[in-house]
Amino acid sequence: MLYSGIDLGTSSVKLLLCDREGGVVNSVTKDYPLSLPQEGWSEQDPAHWYDSVVSGLKELLGDRGAELRGISFGGQMHGLVMLDKDDRVLRPAILWNDSRSTEECDYLNITVGREKLTEWTGNIAFPGFTAPKLLWVRKHEPELFARCRKVMLPKDYLCYRLSGEFVTEPSDASGMLLFDVKNRRWSPEMLELCGLTEDMLPKVRESCASVGVLRRELAELLGAGEVIVAPGAGDNAAAAVGMGVAGPGKCSVSVGTSGTVFITSDSFTLDGENALHSFAHADGGYHLMGCVLSAAGCNKWWMENILGADDHAEEQAGIEKLGENGVFFLPYLMGERSPHNDPFARGVFAGLSLDTDRKAMTQAVLEGVAFALRDCVEAARKQGIELTEACLCGGGAKSPLWRRILANVLRLKLNIPACGEGPAYGAAILAMVAAGEYSSVREAAERVVKMSGSVTFEEELAARYDKRYRRFRELYISLKPWFCPSVN
Repeated sequence: MLYSGIDLGTSSVKLLLCDREGGVVNSVTKDYPLSLPQEGWSEQDPAHWYDSVVSGLKELLGDRGAELRGISFGGQMHGLVMLDKDDRVLRPAILWNDSRSTEECDYLNITVGREKLTEWTGNIAFPGFTAPKLLWVRKHEPELFARCRKVMLPKDYLCYRLSGEFVTEPSDASGMLLFDVKNRRWSPEMLELCGLTEDMLPKVRESCASVGVLRRELAELLGAGEVIVAPGAGDNAAAAVGMGVAGPGKCSVSVGTSGTVFITSDSFTLDGENALHSFAHADGGYHLMGCVLSAAGCNKWWMENILGADDHAEEQAGIEKLGENGVFFLPYLMGERSPHNDPFARGVFAGLSLDTDRKAMTQAVLEGVAFALRDCVEAARKQGIELTEACLCGGGAKSPLWRRILANVLRLKLNIPACGEGPAYGAAILAMVAAGEYSSVREAAERVVKMSGSVTFEEELAARYDKRYRRFRELYISLKPWFCPSVN
């Protein structure tokens, strides 16, 4: 039997086909457009997601459709998808990296109050979250809001279109600010505040639950029989499962378009300073997560928009004097979430001189992202969490240089999974559990996931980076007032 994991990303969808032992049989990637209609806005047409998935599944399976047993999803979190009474999409989806709802976040965090939000949901408001987006639509597009009958997340829209089941699961729902994370249910206070009723939101099932089967017409199109559908997980939780980060006391670091530090627990834990998100995990437990909005996205911007280059290895070749670079980079190209919650923060190069070259600036970009991720690690350590090692994934993990920088900046041993397919691989594992191949997510992760190697930090280099990290922190603190709109 074969299992498909579908990772709905910001610029493309990745479809993976695996056997029950976790062996990758095939993979397909389909791109789709991203719309940026105004500064700080980020939108997509959900029809592009669905069309890409259907065509991708046909290509993925070829003549092996009859072997497909299960499908599940990983996907970009926080996005707002709204349907009317006839299940038509009312407007383009507002994505996780959209920052238009800063006024709504101020209303939630200041007027409603952080303490109440934390009590109701376990988290405070960030512009990327779903609830502030809903408040923005209610204020600026009231006619559309009045016609809304279903509110869902991006990957849940795919599940709905593929199976007809209106469901979500706790890991992705945790990032909506509509969900009582501790009790794994919708928050009645937040629903009332946002003008929603519970029937407008999906039923909550666990990530590995069998919630339905693939629609008959799609199964026939793919040459498949009865295909079990599981709701899957938010991209970070799915990626964690794909790295074997299931069960308490484990950690993963992701360097994708955004970056995350993901720390698991059996019990619900609050970060008293709200620097880290308190979310549910796809294994039935919980996790704390720090999110850096621009991680590998910074390097992509630097390579493509500034250097006009596409050979990452060539640009990084010859960068050897680690911990000695005179150039600093703040990686806040889209504002920042953890730990600053500052949508107005922006990217900055500092320390330039006449002898600064492109190698020094490339190194600064890689180090700046690593320092931002260390902010998240330090927030966890401040909570008394001891971290000594983590699994590393994402596009940035493919760079040996970046891996070494990350290990030394974070002071962590970084384990590299043998399969670097991220959320798609975790989603395939969730599909296996839903189909009964394994009894639990933890069992599946332990039996399926393997490591290919590790990178250990070097004490002397880590000490040099400790000093540079302190200067990085000072740079943001110094510039924070300048980022404020009132100054500009």
